Amino acid sequence: MLVEDGRRAIGELAMIIPIRCFTCGTPIAQYWDEFVKRVSQGEDPKKVLDDLGIHRYCCRKMLLTHVPLIKEVIKFRRIL
Repeated sequence: MLVEDGRRAIGELAMIIPIRCFTCGTPIAQYWDEFVKRVSQGEDPKKVLDDLGIHRYCCRKMLLTHVPLIKEVIKFRRIL
């Protein structure tokens, strides 16, 4: 669920994907939702990354090796 300004609602536990590749600085966050959706439907991750136009190995690594830790981190959130 998106709020009016485009951010995800807090109750939905949005993913913390890096905005840019740590190595080359290319923006990669906009590919995350499509990548996860297609891989979870059974497509080959290599084919999905090729279709999305992600060719640099450093950017591919960022999407392939991302570990969703939001459920672990949210346990320690500070309530004001």
